[in-house]
Amino acid sequence: MAERTPFETKNLDNYGNAPLPWSRPRDLLAALIFLPTTFLGTTRPDGRPHAAGIGALPLDGDIYFTSGPGARKSRNLAANPACTIATRLATIDLVLEGAAVRVTAGPTLERLAARCREGGWPVQVAGDAFTAPYSAPSAGPPPWHLYRFTFHTAIGNATAEPHGATRWRFAV
Repeated sequence: MAERTPFETKNLDNYGNAPLPWSRPRDLLAALIFLPTTFLGTTRPDGRPHAAGIGALPLDGDIYFTSGPGARKSRNLAANPACTIATRLATIDLVLEGAAVRVTAGPTLERLAARCREGGWPVQVAGDAFTAPYSAPSAGPPPWHLYRFTFHTAIGNATAEPHGATRWRFAV
């Protein structure tokens, strides 16, 4: 993952633990092709929240995921790109706050498709979207749009020693 340096680190721990270094979740993210259990939080046009499990992959400091054009999450992001991603990494639970935008550039689509294939999903680029023999059961039929999620805030809660909870803020 590309180096991102937080411009603000805040210790959220109430038990005397030191702030966690950003390198902890950064290095865990960089070591993965696909994130483990991950959820995307969006807002419906009427203001009600929506959450959906997603397949996501970290690359170059951002998180990428797919969604069918008619899916609730895609419709929500079209109206309001602000969203959250929550994931459980090996030693830290992580919530990321930012925005997701659709990726349509051919070279980026090809690069991400190659990364997905490295992880075992036989995706191909078709026009400005992805297609494959399968996706998540709730994804609907192809094509699927690719989104790039760029975060400005990360909140980590350690699940193993050293324990602690920290918020990091980043320039976007």
